[in-house]
Amino acid sequence: MSTRMASEPAIWQDKKRHLWLLGLIVPTMLFLMLPLVWALNQAGLHTAAQLPLYIGPILLYVILPTLDLMIGADGQNPPDEVMAALENDKYYRYATYAYIPFQYASAIFGAYLFTASDLGWLGFEGSLGWLGKIGVALTTAIVAGVGINTAHELGHKRESLERWLAKITLAQVCYGHFYVEHNRGHHVRVATPEDPASARFGETFWEFLPRSTFGGIRSAWELEAARVRRTGKNPWDPRTWPGNDVINALAMSVLFWGVMIAVFGAALIPYVLINAVYGSSLLESVNYLEHYGLVRQKQGGEGSQGRYERCTPQHSWNSDHMVTNLFLYHLQRHSDHHANPTRRYQTLRSFSDSPNLPAGYGALIGVTYFPMVWRKLMDHRVLEHYNGDITRANIHPRVRSKVLTRYGAAV
Repeated sequence: MSTRMASEPAIWQDKKRHLWLLGLIVPTMLFLMLPLVWALNQAGLHTAAQLPLYIGPILLYVILPTLDLMIGADGQNPPDEVMAALENDKYYRYATYAYIPFQYASAIFGAYLFTASDLGWLGFEGSLGWLGKIGVALTTAIVAGVGINTAHELGHKRESLERWLAKITLAQVCYGHFYVEHNRGHHVRVATPEDPASARFGETFWEFLPRSTFGGIRSAWELEAARVRRTGKNPWDPRTWPGNDVINALAMSVLFWGVMIAVFGAALIPYVLINAVYGSSLLESVNYLEHYGLVRQKQGGEGSQGRYERCTPQHSWNSDHMVTNLFLYHLQRHSDHHANPTRRYQTLRSFSDSPNLPAGYGALIGVTYFPMVWRKLMDHRVLEHYNGDITRANIHPRVRSKVLTRYGAAV
């Protein structure tokens, strides 16, 4: 029996390897609540029986923040010598692939619950009331919203299969343009005033939401149209549309929801709208907090005037809370992601010298809805990041004069 020499380094192991499968709780949570719904109905608590259908908002706004607070930071970074093997370990990509069929199973089952006229098998007399229907729609929208993160992970990869899976995942929330805009727009313009997905200091989430949504759609079309024109073709020619990534992604949404409405009827339309609007807003909440107030400075010197400095980990807010890391595939290690956008989630690392958020994404998504709370939490962190020089931040034009005056800078 051999023993390890004292000087021999221990083999690094990913302590989260099997925990990554906890991410599948999200797309299966509606099914997991069914026994509780049935039990409450059997007890005669028919109104209370509809509350477990709100498991999506409960998980997002209550359970995840609580667990992040209780369990704390992750703290494990893979060392350089294991990066290549870890990157090529297919177990991790299969863990993300598995999310997609469960996401669509949840969407279809949710549509059934939303429109069914007889749910006696679940203990209800007839159909769900609007209390239950809204809960189902919000929960499936959260499943799809978290699914955007799965699409984000897959859309950055070079394999054709993963890129198509990314677009399929985005179809439920009608946000297929994200595949183009995020990879070819946001990653080029990140942390600049020109980027619609980089929030500005003093900009509320409710101002940011339409700017990012419609700015992203416009940018995606312009980027894809320019790509088509470089091939010598007209992007408005219908013959080019099958290969147009904005149009074919939109077609997936139209096809999916068209079939769903054909099967379940026009009564499904409110469900469709909640999935699209609320689901996509979750992505925009995350966009809002990832780069709030941060900006890449313009370079000086001959030949580089007007160009922005290279994107570094200093241009993204980082967070390393364990539980949200597991549910969002290390999206919180956003500083490393922008420095290495094709790196797979399991190899992303957390940098102590990056600007760090005060909590995990799970806790902060809800905070973004309340501008006064958000600014009290984050504005001083932006100021500290720039060593008190607020002129170096990405300031929202509406409040620029007020901000500069407040912090004693020249207007």
